[in-house]
Amino acid sequence: MKNYVSAAILALGITLAGVFVYLGVHQVAMKDRSVVAKGLSTRDVKADHVVWPLTFMIEGNDLNEVHSRMAKANKTMTEFLLSKGFEATDLAVGRISIEDRWMYNYGNSRPANRYAVNSTIIVSTNKVDEVVSNQGCQVELLAKGLIVNVNDWEVNYEFNGLNELKPVMVEEATVNARTVAQKFADDADCKLGSIKKASQGQFSIESDSYQPWVKHVRVVTTIDYYLD
Repeated sequence: MKNYVSAAILALGITLAGVFVYLGVHQVAMKDRSVVAKGLSTRDVKADHVVWPLTFMIEGNDLNEVHSRMAKANKTMTEFLLSKGFEATDLAVGRISIEDRWMYNYGNSRPANRYAVNSTIIVSTNKVDEVVSNQGCQVELLAKGLIVNVNDWEVNYEFNGLNELKPVMVEEATVNARTVAQKFADDADCKLGSIKKASQGQFSIESDSYQPWVKHVRVVTTIDYYLD
């Protein structure tokens, strides 16, 4: 009789141990259940600073004369830009290059004008609208005797207000990530738990293809939620 009781107690102990092991493993498995969700936030903003180089060339055979004409051209260009609403502090004379076209050309291969002087007026300003509205200024400057080279790809539109956007965009991306995770939890008949792990993506700023002064700001957050 004693042997039967001992065996029964042993069997019960083994059964209970199995139950406890199962419950422990099940609890760990439940604890490890999670869902990873991504949240996106975007903004379209206008550039707040622009660097706009305007390059023009003066040709001639007398270097002193060319220099004098270049000084006059710089003055004409400066006065033109001031008349368009820019400030004197927005303007700077950039690199000036002088080319002697006869140095490596001889006889009939020499061009009519020996010297070519290139000068650049650099507009660095927060007056983005004024730059945009004057992109087609070549015709007006041509009437003043200046042939100006304005390349759109050389105009650099910048956005420096990212730090003010970061908090609200991160918050929006986080809310969007939770919405996605909640939908998954509802579909899986689970309860969305606390955050297991989170990471913030890098902010990206890209220019609009047709309006480069418009910037597309984007951030994605990745959040891993527990599922209860």
